Amino acid sequence: MKSQKPFRFTFWTAIFGILLILGLYATFVRFYYGLGASTNLSDKFPWGLWIGFDVLCGVGLAAGGFTMAAMVYIFNIKRLKPIVRPAILTAFLGYLLVIVALLFDLGQPLRVWHPLIMWNPHSVMFEVGWCVTCYTTVLALEFSPVVFEKLRMEKPLRWIKNITVPLVILGVIFSTLHQSSLGSLFLIVPEKLYPLWYSSLLPVHFFVTAVAVGFAMVIFESFLSARAFNKQLEKPILMEVARILVFILAIALLIKIQDITRLDKLGYLFINTTETWFYWAEVVIGLIIPMIMLAIPKIRRNDHALFGGALMVVIGFIMSRLNVSITGMEAYTQANYFPSWMEASVTLMIVAIGFAAFRFIAKNFPIFEESEPLPAVAQKVIRVNVVKKADLTKKVTAY
Repeated sequence: MKSQKPFRFTFWTAIFGILLILGLYATFVRFYYGLGASTNLSDKFPWGLWIGFDVLCGVGLAAGGFTMAAMVYIFNIKRLKPIVRPAILTAFLGYLLVIVALLFDLGQPLRVWHPLIMWNPHSVMFEVGWCVTCYTTVLALEFSPVVFEKLRMEKPLRWIKNITVPLVILGVIFSTLHQSSLGSLFLIVPEKLYPLWYSSLLPVHFFVTAVAVGFAMVIFESFLSARAFNKQLEKPILMEVARILVFILAIALLIKIQDITRLDKLGYLFINTTETWFYWAEVVIGLIIPMIMLAIPKIRRNDHALFGGALMVVIGFIMSRLNVSITGMEAYTQANYFPSWMEASVTLMIVAIGFAAFRFIAKNFPIFEESEPLPAVAQKVIRVNVVKKADLTKKVTAY
């Protein structure tokens, strides 16, 4: 029997412990004393870091689950299959943590189930709530084969594999609906949201950027997993994912350019305001630079450049969601919102728990599948007999 390694106290273990202690203290303050004692939120600015990062960014960063599942099971790109399970695990954990984070922000967290029973079909939040609930259920079913394999439960494993494709299609439908609906939430505040971000195409922007960051997160987590578990990087697969990512980034950039031009907002791009600088940072860091980098095959083949490009997409995506939910709102509300240390500590605790949960599950369950072997032709060893110049001279002389 394989012996378990004893617990080792490392730098990252210490960081995790500190984040956990601070986050638990902030959790106590939040639920015992309320939102006013633990946050810098107000009636003027009711949505802060917990909605902007934990929910809007969290749901988008978990988009790798439906994008990779769609690539493999709907578009039938089977060579991407080895990275589907880690992507689904990331998405599943991401959605569970989004639901946990939502409990912190709700004034009445015990009523989180109300939208499921007390229907309000005219509300976008009702649709988001239902879709997130349904998609989390789909992710649980998509992840269940990993558990069944671990527990050697053959019958339910066969059953769930038989409905994989319908499950993936359902997941894509739910994801498309609520990823875009998160953008629809801001359509009702045209006078509050800064003009550079307000557009009737906000749902399209949210969906396309979610797809892009889904692919970027697959590259990002593959690199971290390779380092954490000392495993070989799926380089050919990640290069192909990066190639698809370039295409999605180009679409996202074209939509942004077309939107700014269509709405005659080019003048806002050259006004010296905080919003302008944040908008340029979002576009340049998150779209233009990584798109150019990853479009060059030589850069895609470099491990660090590939990781750097994906990381820039992730950072740009987070900036874009925070710009819409926080930066773009501040000028109208005049609230000068900045998250309290308790808000930040809860967010960091949730992120740390996500990393720890991924590590624990990846170490104890069959998450990483082996890559499909290369075709026999490619594996065949070609023997080349090198004829030395001296031997050739001898043969010519003999003749």
